[in-house]
Amino acid sequence: MPKGHLEHANISVTDPERSAALLIDLLGWHERWKGDAMSGGRTIHVGTEDAYVALYTGPHVRGSFEKGNPLNHLGFLVDDLDAAEKVVVSHGLEPFGHDDYEPGRRFYFFDWDGIEFEVVSYE
Repeated sequence: MPKGHLEHANISVTDPERSAALLIDLLGWHERWKGDAMSGGRTIHVGTEDAYVALYTGPHVRGSFEKGNPLNHLGFLVDDLDAAEKVVVSHGLEPFGHDDYEPGRRFYFFDWDGIEFEVVSYE
């Protein structure tokens, strides 16, 4: 059985720099990473060494997002991505979006209520 913990939340924002500055000032967090994201967007990760919020924007972000308002997905870091995928499948859910890009290997799935989750491994 894999072990894991909540690693990040990814939210759509219209101005990642403005949102990052607020969270850094408000919570004493720091910028962990920033760069290009999927679909022509960009992302800034702010948080602690153990967890962060990904502040995402792209051409389709206009103050709301079709997967959630404003939640995109919840991300979980695991030590064994293949074992984690087997657990998801054993619960009758369907993994998709398998990919390997910076900063790690991952897949996604929707739960029974339509909430999207990302499962990632940096190993």
